[in-house]
Amino acid sequence: MNSVSKGSDMANSYLSDETITRCESGSKEEKVKLSKDVTSAWSDIDTFAAAIRSGKTSWEEISPDDMDIRLKWAGLLHRRKRTPGKFMMRLKVPNGIVTSEQMRFYGESVEGFEEDVGVVDITTRQNIQLRGVTVEAASTIIAGLHALNQTSFHSALDNVRNIVGSPLAGISPTEILNTIPLTTKINDMLIRSPDGTFGNPRFANLPRKFNIALSGGDDDFSHCNINDLGFHACKSSEGELGFNLDVGGYMSIKRVAESVPLNLWVPEESVVKICESVLTVFRDEGERKNRQKARLMWLIEEYGVEKFTERILEEAGGKEEGGFKDRQEHVIRENYVRQEILGVHAQDEERSRVGLHIPTGRLTRYSCKAIADLADKYSDGEIRLTVCQNIILPNVLNSDLIALEADVNLIDNVDFSAGLIEGNVVSCTGAQFCGLAMVETKANARRVSARLEELVTVPKAVRMHWTGCPNSCGQAQCGDIGLMGAPARKEIDGKKVAVPGVNIFVGGKIGENPFLQLEPRIKGVPLDGEEVVDVLAEILVKDFGAVRR
Repeated sequence: MNSVSKGSDMANSYLSDETITRCESGSKEEKVKLSKDVTSAWSDIDTFAAAIRSGKTSWEEISPDDMDIRLKWAGLLHRRKRTPGKFMMRLKVPNGIVTSEQMRFYGESVEGFEEDVGVVDITTRQNIQLRGVTVEAASTIIAGLHALNQTSFHSALDNVRNIVGSPLAGISPTEILNTIPLTTKINDMLIRSPDGTFGNPRFANLPRKFNIALSGGDDDFSHCNINDLGFHACKSSEGELGFNLDVGGYMSIKRVAESVPLNLWVPEESVVKICESVLTVFRDEGERKNRQKARLMWLIEEYGVEKFTERILEEAGGKEEGGFKDRQEHVIRENYVRQEILGVHAQDEERSRVGLHIPTGRLTRYSCKAIADLADKYSDGEIRLTVCQNIILPNVLNSDLIALEADVNLIDNVDFSAGLIEGNVVSCTGAQFCGLAMVETKANARRVSARLEELVTVPKAVRMHWTGCPNSCGQAQCGDIGLMGAPARKEIDGKKVAVPGVNIFVGGKIGENPFLQLEPRIKGVPLDGEEVVDVLAEILVKDFGAVRR
């Protein structure tokens, strides 16, 4: 007899008896999920907020299991170490498509918070994070998001994270397949209940987080190789639209694994079905005790790639039932050059897409409103986020480009153009808010990249990824240059003392033929002062053809 009540509307009701038995002897998180179903977070947040607003309780009196774990199912991640009592609220923004109304609401949502705490971040999953959120404000923000057809539910801990797609979907002249309809369908399958409301328990209790990305063409702006499921657009030999499927990519403090190809081609109409199939197998059979091994790649290795493919096809109803085929040959188009995101690029004879630089993805309440105003004025209210933490305004009339540039130049923290180094910086949250980060990343990334622009010129864009710790939320291993927070020592007053530092990775690649650089070239470079700048300038000269000014 299991100790868990398996109500028809609870996440635990979807777990088999065997899975629940494994959870009962599993990690602390698994036991917390069993003791009180995680879907309770979707209503508990309203209860907690009302109690605090009425003076009946305070956030300190909320159980740590709720405050630090279960509320993550409502998208609320307590920053207990850096900003106690305040959350980072992570949203769900499939394919990174945002309306001007939603962007304006993000800025309004953080207006009541302290200036240096209440900020908005664009993430490496085309997503939005609101910072400085309190319990009492959270339920109001969630209600506002739902009114705008958006949610924060299912966005943290053991959930499927934001579904990534091509930021040029539907507007790229070279795309094979538009990813927007599919990312929306996958997202809805995961987070909407049968009546269409937000909150679906079916895949709410997974062994760990799960990442899905779809690439619509050769450029792979979605970085499929570091996702649990990576769909690469590819026509079948008969000309049908679909995807070759790679599986198992992820980054963590213990292991970084590049995805592996399956001998499987998925037709467009069966993408949601195969996602359901893999997630069901992962939910039911994935590791529940050792959280470092509770990612899809470990389960794939237990099965073996061929057997794993057979298992997920069985779950999907069979190869013929879903129209699945063996992996299809894809030849990169002749004279292939990866498209640029930043800057002005022709869409058609009358319109352009405009990629705007958001330094390290950090927005303020003011820049959110200003970007929303730009979108209303120039791009039919549409804003697209990228995994490189920038934005695109699509469908801009060519006759409006001069006026758009003038308006952008009036906005702090938004650039119409940027240098080849500064414009390609990616950064995790860093020690300002994250308790795991060993160094502050965003401020240092801006300082160092600006200094490098003064010292050298580079012949092409150099992607510089900053991450505060080995969890690598900033994806240091896939950057042309990656910087990871690490211990360092520096001589001060004749003595070697410990200081914040970085390990430096060189040579990661994205797009076609991606490559993760797993080993740092240089370790323990002090972060303050000019030492890290000098080391990076030398790397830029030797590896990337930079010329000193």
